[in-house]
Formats: sequence, C-alpha cells, structure tokens
Amino acid sequence: MLKQLLFLLVAAFTCISCQFTETLTIKEDGSGRMSMNIDMKEMMAMTQAMDKDSSMVKMDSTVSFAAFLKEKKDSIAQLPKAEQEKLKKLKNYSIRTVMDPETNEMFVDIFIDFKNIDQANNLMSGLNQASAIMPKSPSGSTEIKSDPSSDVLGVRFDYDGNRFSRDAYIKDEKAYQQQIDSMQQAKSFLSSVKYSLNYTFPKKIKSSSIENANYSLDGKTIIVQRSFLDYFKDPDILDLQITLED
Repeated sequence: MLKQLLFLLVAAFTCISCQFTETLTIKEDGSGRMSMNIDMKEMMAMTQAMDKDSSMVKMDSTVSFAAFLKEKKDSIAQLPKAEQEKLKKLKNYSIRTVMDPETNEMFVDIFIDFKNIDQANNLMSGLNQASAIMPKSPSGSTEIKSDPSSDVLGVRFDYDGNRFSRDAYIKDEKAYQQQIDSMQQAKSFLSSVKYSLNYTFPKKIKSSSIENANYSLDGKTIIVQRSFLDYFKDPDILDLQITLED
C-alpha cells in the first residue's frame, strides 16, 4: 500500500494536468493546519479514457512521514548528514491520497497540524523531498537516494496574531535555473497548470498586499491564483503580507 501511495505522488510531479493549492487555516491561539493539495483529476480522466481495463481501485489512505522514516531508517542512514536532517524535519507531516475511478477524483495532500506556524516552513521541503524519495513505479525499488536538485524553492511563513506574511525564496540558484530550463521544453503543456493560495484567519482581513485577490463573505479567507509557470519563474508573485482587524 505504501508503495502505491508513493507512486501516486511521483505522478503528481510528472503530471501536466495537475493543480496545486496551498491551504492554510489559523486558529485564535496561532495553531492550525497547512496543506499542499495536488489535484490530479484530469490525469485520472485521461488514464481512464486511454485504458478501459485500468486496474485502479478506490482508495483513501493517510501515511505519516514519521512512519515512513522509521520504515526506511537504514536507507536514510546512508544519506549525507544534511539530507538526513532535511528528512527528519518532515516527521510531523503526513500524506493523504484519495483515488476514485468512478468519479475520476484523484488528489494528494501533504499536510501538517502545527502549534506554531514556524512548523509549516518545511512544507515545500516536504513536497520536494517526497518526490525525491519516491520509487519509479509501484513495484519498483524503494531505495532512498539523495536529490538536492529537487529542493530549489522554499517558503517562510510568519504570524504574530495581527500580521501574516508569506515569503517564497530560491534555495539553490543553479539547480533552480536548471529546472526553469527543463520547464521551457514543456511550456505549452504546463500553461494550464495553476498554483493557488487559500488562507483562512481567525479574524477579518483588514488589508492585503495582493490587490486582485478574492475574499470570502466573512472576510476571513483570501484566495489567490496564479499560473504555475509564472510562479515558478518568479516566486515573489505570491509573496503576501496581510493585516488583520483588531
């Protein structure tokens, strides 16, 4: 089962029909949940259309990174210390996979329930490291290998009760440029992929640094959508500063 879940996550990173959504909910005490949803519904529909005899089965399963790290501790011990530390930081994250051939529903959620939003700062590392440790197929090897080139973008979150900020940044300029060059080859296919933010706060939003954002009726949720290609080329376009009402 674990191999199947991980294989689906690999598909998310190679799929040209995925949609990415960061969803954040912050409670009054500063705790909450941060998740990255990768919607692969279009890929499911295409797979079903191309393979009428597909053996895909309905599933809804959640696996914790802690369990995965425990299972693969021997392989992880063979990695460079820096890579081991990156993986250990993901121990509080989980992966939920949902697949329903009847409705074509298919998505992966990487999420963390945090006490302080600082704990959500490893979300992008969780996304990148997860793809780096995946086997190439459901029945393939699960040997864990180091792939620093997959971890090129990071996001810092900050929240003090009245002000919130999201700051995306490039971790490795050389590896980042290599990924940009690779994406250019698939530009026409990636043009329909969107990257969205859906953030909910415990109080009404007073102001936002993004002018063309959408808001919920109660004013507590902000929704922003950009082209995935535009975001990857310029991570700053989803930088966000928010002030809440007192």
